[in-house]
Amino acid sequence: MSAVARTVRPFASRVLSQKLPLASCASRISPALGFPRGSVRSFSQSPFWQVKKYTESHEWIELADNGKTAKIGITEYAAHSLGDVVFVELPAAELEVGAGEPVGAVESVKSASDVLSPVAGKVIQGNSILEDKAKFINEDPEGDAWIAEIEVNDSAELEGLLNVEAYKETIDAE
Repeated sequence: MSAVARTVRPFASRVLSQKLPLASCASRISPALGFPRGSVRSFSQSPFWQVKKYTESHEWIELADNGKTAKIGITEYAAHSLGDVVFVELPAAELEVGAGEPVGAVESVKSASDVLSPVAGKVIQGNSILEDKAKFINEDPEGDAWIAEIEVNDSAELEGLLNVEAYKETIDAE
């Protein structure tokens, strides 16, 4: 393999794996867009890396790559249903929660709702961004507006939760 190919291939793999709008980034990364997706070989990853699962009560949990910690939040559907969020109750650090137990609450102009932990674990921290800017949950509910980070007792509990396709089916049924 030539030196140029060894240099460009890792960059192309990272760029092609991102889901960016082509119009905004095509001019900056156009050389890498010439690589067809099928020709870039990717490395296998741990099955626990960035596993995101959902509950029927509209919470999500995303297991970190270490397989022990996870972030919990509400789904986009839940945030949209609640309307403008005005207050988020965050959990205290070191709080032990079981699966299905409240780990926080979200209040909006329409209603209030508990955020239930999808799995058992111990709270590491609440998302301090939401203390000052509760409406951030409406802007990025399944991203940086997570509610709590927990240390998961048993990552096997995630197997009983919904994947994204199954969750979307439950939304369509409502």
